[in-house]
Amino acid sequence: MANNRRKKRKKKKSRKIVLFIFEILLLAILLLAAYFVSMMNKVDYEQMDESEAGINDDLSDDTLLSLEGYTNIALFGLDNRSKNKYEGGNSDVIMIASINNKTKDVKLVSVYRDSYLSIGGGLYRKANAAYANGGAKQAVQMLNSNLDLDIKEYVCVDWAAMVEVIDNLGGLDLEITQGEMQQINKYKKDVDKVTGKMTPDVTQYGLVHLDGTQATTYARIRKLAGDDFKRASRQRIVLQAILEKAKKADIATLTSICNSVMDDISTTLSIGQILSLAKDVTSYKVESTTGFPFNLTTEALSATGDTVIPADLVTNVTQLHKYLFDDNTYVPSQTVQAISDTIVSQTGITKDSALINTSDYNETAGATGTDKIQKSTEGNQ
Repeated sequence: MANNRRKKRKKKKSRKIVLFIFEILLLAILLLAAYFVSMMNKVDYEQMDESEAGINDDLSDDTLLSLEGYTNIALFGLDNRSKNKYEGGNSDVIMIASINNKTKDVKLVSVYRDSYLSIGGGLYRKANAAYANGGAKQAVQMLNSNLDLDIKEYVCVDWAAMVEVIDNLGGLDLEITQGEMQQINKYKKDVDKVTGKMTPDVTQYGLVHLDGTQATTYARIRKLAGDDFKRASRQRIVLQAILEKAKKADIATLTSICNSVMDDISTTLSIGQILSLAKDVTSYKVESTTGFPFNLTTEALSATGDTVIPADLVTNVTQLHKYLFDDNTYVPSQTVQAISDTIVSQTGITKDSALINTSDYNETAGATGTDKIQKSTEGNQ
């Protein structure tokens, strides 16, 4: 009998221990969930359904099929002189990140901000005017309608967000030239005015360690050889370096980054989508990068000043679909054809016009600086 009582007491004690452990685990899960939800609530979420995304309704079935299997996200970097103001402003960074859902390979396309395109409402202006006129949604519409894409998601960041991410990652190691060092030191004060930081000068060039302000200023440089074409290269180099650093970061660092920048971004990505992308961060690899348009020239137009003009849009969009989706049979929609014809009519620039060779600025994958960009020997691709 005594043995039975001891066995019963042991069973009760075991049940209490199991119950206690379960309660602790449940509490930990609830606290983690509460923390995560509170963090996600900081994000400036925007809703954008397909009807608002401006996806051309005359895309062929073959084009729609080629787009399957890829997640295409628009990335906008705003040159706003204040924090967290995403309603408008100049989008000096216009980038498309195309993710192959199966391989996790990423291709980055910089759409040159001065590209002469349809920005909606019958207006033809520089590409960055779309964001200035109607915010992120109009900018996404501009990309989809001109490029026959199906972008449904976007992420917007400003200088403050970039600085915080890079600083939380411990800075970036980049190869800079003497001219780039001088430009960083000259213009870092503009970023400091937004963030309130007092950033020291960069004192050497070559392979250097840059903090968030210095790296963000580096990505803004355009008053050197290569102008805006090379600035787009710098922007991709910084984004690539951030991704590579994030892939090596521990959970605590990534959590700290999320916590500090969640209120500094605006996006249509849901919590589930962010989690889905985040869980694969170590698998992502920037396979290739380029600028767009591939074939282009520049002209001073009365309405827009110095402008990048595609030669012509149909030719460039055809190359884009081959580049992004390995689609060798793509046929432009009537919408893109009509936009292309209008651009030719308004500018006089055709596919047979003399071109500016920008191919040396395109491929930044694996590069840590503009002197490390893979040089093309074949001209514009």
